[in-house]
Amino acid sequence: MRMRLLEFLRLFWRLASPYWRSEERAIAWLLLGSVIALNLASVYMLVQVNAWYNDFYNAIQAYDQPGFVSLLWYFLFLAAVYILIVVYQLYLNQMLQVRWRRWLTGRYMDRWLEGQTYYRMQLVDAASGAGTDNPDQRISEDLRLMCDQTLDLGLGLMNAIVTLASFVVVLWSLSGPATLALGGLSLTIPGYMVWAAVAYAAIGTWLANRIGRPLVDLTFRQQRHEADFRYGLMRLRENSESVALYRGEPGERARLGERFAAVFENYWQLMKRQKKLTWFSNGYNQLATVFPFVVSAPRYFAKEIQLGGLMQISSAFGQVHGALSYLINVYPAIAAWKATVDRLTGFEQRMLDSEQRTRHADRFDFGEGSRVTTDAPPQAEPVAATAPVLAIRGLDVALPDGRSLVTRLDLDIPAGDALLVSGASGSGKSTLLRALAGIWPYGQGSVVLPARASVLFLPQKPYLPLGTLREAICYPGTLFGRDDPRLLEVLERCGLAHLADRLEASDLWAQVLSGGEQQRVAFARALLLQPALLFLDEATSALDEPSEAALYALLVQALPGTTIVSVGHRSTLRRWHRSTLLALGGGRWELAPMGATPA
Repeated sequence: MRMRLLEFLRLFWRLASPYWRSEERAIAWLLLGSVIALNLASVYMLVQVNAWYNDFYNAIQAYDQPGFVSLLWYFLFLAAVYILIVVYQLYLNQMLQVRWRRWLTGRYMDRWLEGQTYYRMQLVDAASGAGTDNPDQRISEDLRLMCDQTLDLGLGLMNAIVTLASFVVVLWSLSGPATLALGGLSLTIPGYMVWAAVAYAAIGTWLANRIGRPLVDLTFRQQRHEADFRYGLMRLRENSESVALYRGEPGERARLGERFAAVFENYWQLMKRQKKLTWFSNGYNQLATVFPFVVSAPRYFAKEIQLGGLMQISSAFGQVHGALSYLINVYPAIAAWKATVDRLTGFEQRMLDSEQRTRHADRFDFGEGSRVTTDAPPQAEPVAATAPVLAIRGLDVALPDGRSLVTRLDLDIPAGDALLVSGASGSGKSTLLRALAGIWPYGQGSVVLPARASVLFLPQKPYLPLGTLREAICYPGTLFGRDDPRLLEVLERCGLAHLADRLEASDLWAQVLSGGEQQRVAFARALLLQPALLFLDEATSALDEPSEAALYALLVQALPGTTIVSVGHRSTLRRWHRSTLLALGGGRWELAPMGATPA
């Protein structure tokens, strides 16, 4: 148990500590110090209110009306100061929470996107059979919960410790000694109310831990099931047209029902466990209300203390008991916090595993400039026609399970050349393109591009980011001006002139535009970015053959220096390529000039 706790704390520290050493550490520590100072000030004010109880109830007992009125005014002053402290403590605490969350979110997004980890994690998960559920939820929701819960629980624990230290002294001085007769022996216990509070809280904490321990696993599973259900709804919304065309509503309803059934069943178990803990914690706290009166009543009726002393003892006991019982009162929150930290540390470990496994698998030797550019310049650097724009040596490509798709491929593709990759479905054509583009990690060999050569990949279903149509068309390059004649010309030449007046409109363009329009947008990107190397993976599958011919003719005319590598099944593509790379099966490929028959 102790080793598990230490390991958990080590993982949590690895997760939380970078922010406190980051470029924001100065403001972070200043905010934390301010919150701690205000927390201490609030405890001090509670000590003053506790002393006020003694004077106030003694004034009532003595029928001292002027003293009663004076103490009421004094209480209003104490309350005003306390409220001011609490308000700014909350405000600065929330400021620290949101700044911490902003920094962590940026760090996780960078880590997730860097080196295409988001993509490679899917490959590793598919190969291992162990998925990383809902990384979007872990970044958007779990990070928020971790920051909020860590500060709330941490400051709450500090408040409990300071409150305990402050009021133990008060309670010790007020409670005095108690004498117990055990047979013929007499045992005197100094500060007996303190020991009573410690014993009461110790028993309660032990019982609460026994009852509430399963909440950690239940809360972890609840967060996962909720995220799975939300993801299912999101997938339905994103693919609404396809579902509608398939009339797939019954199947979707069944799948969503299964996911929500998991939410409901786990929540039911969570409810029952929380009910048991609530039975105990409420009974425990209600009994604590009268417990100090029962224990200190003999001294009051013996006239050793006055009514004010009795009320002050009750208030001090309540503070000591509350501090000692902190873990009991926040046990559900601790369970939720641990579940959140477990999800984040697990996510971070999966990213690390993905990086290590794909780094081990990635044995490609990429030459300088060979990586895919994500911000290709509008004008690509020209490449000499005599030099190959893509040189492949000893290329092996495999699936995650080890099955070979390409074996010892050697190929030079000159600048301005056009190569058609063809073969039976499942022979590895698209995977070969992914390897050449630098995103497929399973293989070895050399793939070299000239330095600063830009690369663009046009998949079968183009990606249209959220935002304006202008941003979608120019993705991933820089935006063209509002009245840029080149952009309008490209739209017209790609058959998208009817969208020219909607460039500044924001919409779900992946749903608004037809499949053919989306593929036309991809061709418009190629014309705008003018890459040195252009990969097309079934990039005209949603277009009719005349439209396909028009767009390929446009590429040949507008991008004479661009090397084109296409994957496709249509025979009509052959006229736009000078040679073909044909998959023969068993990892074997053969290059032949267009018109020749491969052996």
